[in-house]
Amino acid sequence: MKAVLALGSNQGHRFDTLQGAMDALFDAPGLEFVAASPVYETDPVGGPEGQRPYLNAVVIAETKLQPRMLLERAQSVETAFGRVREERWGPRTLDVDLIVVGDTVCDDPVLTLPHPRVHERAFVLVPWSQVDPSGVVPGHGEVTVLLAGLDQSGVRLRSDLTLQVPD
Repeated sequence: MKAVLALGSNQGHRFDTLQGAMDALFDAPGLEFVAASPVYETDPVGGPEGQRPYLNAVVIAETKLQPRMLLERAQSVETAFGRVREERWGPRTLDVDLIVVGDTVCDDPVLTLPHPRVHERAFVLVPWSQVDPSGVVPGHGEVTVLLAGLDQSGVRLRSDLTLQVPD
């Protein structure tokens, strides 16, 4: 199955955290690296005023892991990088969101797929469209079509930052 994961950080050494998260995600079996988007600096969406801008990227992988197992891996990587869940949409050292896992559609308290707000978030759709222009959000449509209806002004390419492919 194809898995789309969004990485974000707006605390600490943001780029080093994104690179470390990508390395950690692919350090264990069950997840095969396919591609990583360019890195973007983005304005915070929601949450408290005065947050630092985020660095965001999207990673595409192939996996045989069940979505809940993939979620557990993502959350363990967040924890390893000091993620603390104090405030919804608050600042964070690392956010690893499962955006899409194959064609899986589920809506339960533990995991919602596709990610419930991805179709509204330019900070995910812009990098996703760069690495997978034919991507589709189940139940919502093609990434490029969804992106055309969104304000992209808060999403800026950081051409000076490039995530390295995990070993």
